[in-house]
Amino acid sequence: MRPNFSYKLNQPILFLTFILLLTAYSLQLNATIRYVSHSGSNEFPYTSWATASDSIMTAVNVSFFGDTIYVANGVYEEQVVMIPGLSLIGAGMDSCVIYLSATGIPAVQIKDTCLLKGFKILLPNTLNTWAIKADTSGVGSTVILNKVVNASLGINVRFSNPLVYNNVFENIKTIGIWLLNSNSVTRRNIIYTDPNSNSGSITGIDIEAFSSNYTPIIDSNYVVTKGDAIYKFLGANPTIKNNVIKLTNGGYGILSGIGGTSEIFNNRIVAEEAYEGIYKNGSIVVVTNNYLSGSFGDYGIFLGANDIIKNNVVTDATRGIGVWDIQGLIAQFNNSWNNGLNYGGFNPDSTNLSVDPMVVNDDSTQGDLDFHLQKYSPLIDAGDPNILDKDSTRSDIGLYGGPYGESYIYVDLPPRPPVNLTANVDSNIVTLKWNKNTEADFSYYNLFYDTTKNFQPDSTNLITSQTDTFYYFVIPTGVESLYFKLTAVDNQSNESNPSEELEIIITSINDYPMTINDCLLYQNYPNPFNPSTRIGYKLKERGYVKLYVYDIKGELVSVLVNQVQEAGYYEVNFSVGQESLPVLSSGVYIYQIFVKGENNIPVFSDIKKMIYVK
Repeated sequence: MRPNFSYKLNQPILFLTFILLLTAYSLQLNATIRYVSHSGSNEFPYTSWATASDSIMTAVNVSFFGDTIYVANGVYEEQVVMIPGLSLIGAGMDSCVIYLSATGIPAVQIKDTCLLKGFKILLPNTLNTWAIKADTSGVGSTVILNKVVNASLGINVRFSNPLVYNNVFENIKTIGIWLLNSNSVTRRNIIYTDPNSNSGSITGIDIEAFSSNYTPIIDSNYVVTKGDAIYKFLGANPTIKNNVIKLTNGGYGILSGIGGTSEIFNNRIVAEEAYEGIYKNGSIVVVTNNYLSGSFGDYGIFLGANDIIKNNVVTDATRGIGVWDIQGLIAQFNNSWNNGLNYGGFNPDSTNLSVDPMVVNDDSTQGDLDFHLQKYSPLIDAGDPNILDKDSTRSDIGLYGGPYGESYIYVDLPPRPPVNLTANVDSNIVTLKWNKNTEADFSYYNLFYDTTKNFQPDSTNLITSQTDTFYYFVIPTGVESLYFKLTAVDNQSNESNPSEELEIIITSINDYPMTINDCLLYQNYPNPFNPSTRIGYKLKERGYVKLYVYDIKGELVSVLVNQVQEAGYYEVNFSVGQESLPVLSSGVYIYQIFVKGENNIPVFSDIKKMIYVK
């Protein structure tokens, strides 16, 4: 019989593995649980709450690999340097505080195979230092359910691979999570950068590597920042998926720098004000099933040669999807809608759309944003046929399509209420006009009329059902006031809420109608609100508009509009989370509009109340 050389060669490896497992098991059996509390008696070896150590480091210094230290509520003013294999568990991220007042050192330093859980790591607001540092091999280390406040750098991961999971980073001055040469999994963290930081570079998650051998995963994080949300500076091949990003004042949503390949899937990027949503500089990027919306100063997505752009949605930006180099570019099955320029730098083929995406809610004033597709959205099963959704059907275009998306039930919602209902009067004819609805399943409009203000639209005051966006109404004899409302109806007979009410006051000079009240300030919606509300107004003609918000004492809170605008309907967002606003308390606030016409003559003013509830 021939000898089994493979078995003999593997014997040392099997024996070493057995020894390692036995050692780990032995350490686990001999592990000690220690306690830290300000109410303990501080008696070695700190193995009960009654004899608990008064200092975290005192307990750490007598611990060994495999030990666990539980820390009670309280404030512990010390630097914590963990040992390998230590589990350090606090009583909760809001009540168990590690406070560091020294500069130039981390508040907590992690070693191999550690667990850090349940702490609030607090630094003075003026201190320029980092909170957590993991710079060893980081084998099996986990950082979970901690809160970091006021750090220059939230967690510094260098040459290690910890799981960074379910942590909160608040008021970060420079970088929330910094990964250098790391295969870390960074998942479900919440990051708020400091809106008042003067740092030249503010980043939610920073990824760097000296080679492309590193493959970190950035998954399901929530980042609110005035700077860049996720920045791959150089090297590395990160997977960036399922993140929610809110840009408040400049910066990029996801920026992929030099080297490596970035896979960017199913991210939601919303901009109050930003440069661009997804941008690359020298790397190769695969961008699939992302949804970008809001005030991007340039493109929502701007890429180049050899990149892949599929199944994405960009709305409401200055420009939608653009490229600077088409060599090797694949840009298909996207939807760029309602942007100043939908596509730039290439000729989009027929798979690229420009249609209303018909999501459940893309208006923050109507509650939480929800980019799930409605039942009759034109983006359902319109993505790349070679990419399948989780339910094994052809991919949807948008946030929840593709293998990293969701399986969900498409809801059949009514159309949006029609907007910008306006009127002109000529002799005894009122010409009514309004903006066209864009839903794919839209069918017709219902127009209602009454002589009573704030009337309820129903079949008794329905004057027409039609598809056109204009209507000629003959003024009845003896009528002094006219009131109109409009609804939209889809193919399934779902009817929208009514539009704003249009009021027309008729004054007779030589039997001709002369006055129409079409300069209006609308009630904000929603009201009460938290954190955002929408204020609408309508201009009869071109004029200089000022829209202010005051508190109940009459002190100025914010100037929302201060510019010349053309005739038409406008909406402006008022958000308590904006950088320019002070911290507001719950209560009543006032908003007021002033409109000046030609020769600086006032033509309209109005004032309304709104309620902010924390």
